Amino acid sequence: MLRHYFISENLSELKNLQSELTEQGVTEPQIHVLSHDDAAIDEHNLPEVESVLKKDVVHSTEIGAVIGVIAAAITLFVAYYMGWTESAAGWLPFVLLAIVVLGFCTWEGGFIGIQRNNIHFERFQEVLRKGKHVLFVDIEQNQEQMLAKVISHHPKLQLAGTGESVPGWLVKGQNAYQSFMKTMP
Repeated sequence: MLRHYFISENLSELKNLQSELTEQGVTEPQIHVLSHDDAAIDEHNLPEVESVLKKDVVHSTEIGAVIGVIAAAITLFVAYYMGWTESAAGWLPFVLLAIVVLGFCTWEGGFIGIQRNNIHFERFQEVLRKGKHVLFVDIEQNQEQMLAKVISHHPKLQLAGTGESVPGWLVKGQNAYQSFMKTMP
């Protein structure tokens, strides 16, 4: 999947675009609107980006986990190299320490990420400050032509590039979940 970004000043136009895309088979988990005006997004009934995803929590947590794995490996290596594992306690305290180090680094990465904007949306901060809105659509390769055709009906929409999308299996999972929830009483 590929993510296409578009910039607009008009939420009504984005609502129309969303309706057209939905009619063409694009599902709600594939469409998101990023804006500083969450109330207006709600008012127009547009799919907004969840607040946790506006921050860099996921990316920073992943970085923290990688650092944690390295730090845990260093902890175990130092314990082995210094001969501390030959004591009566053996490996257990050092394995537990390595797990704590990994957990701490992962947690700290997520904590740092809460304080920063999502790395994928950083390029749009100036546009958002100006009161504009960013629509992004995650499209499969077989939907590219359809997207181009629908977008051609919206000349005021400004193409803002492409980027990495969420995995296709995640979108399919969200679609299955929404379908399941609709069948529940």
